Amino acid sequence: MATVDFGGVRREACLAYTPEADVGTYVVVHVGFAITTVDEAEAQRTLGVLRAMADAVEGELGEPLPATGTK
Repeated sequence: MATVDFGGVRREACLAYTPEADVGTYVVVHVGFAITTVDEAEAQRTLGVLRAMADAVEGELGEPLPATGTK
């Protein structure tokens, strides 16, 4: 298990499917499981899409993504 940071929103995620993940590794999380690792550029693109869908993300996470963030 690890704490993952979605652009400032922190949640616990299971790393069973991504045992290579370490501090600073970017991962895609689905229903509490890190399902794959991605590079920083892909992580930033994904956060951009999530921010564009702010209402849907807020409904899913229970709180909004911060306007800015690095991871």
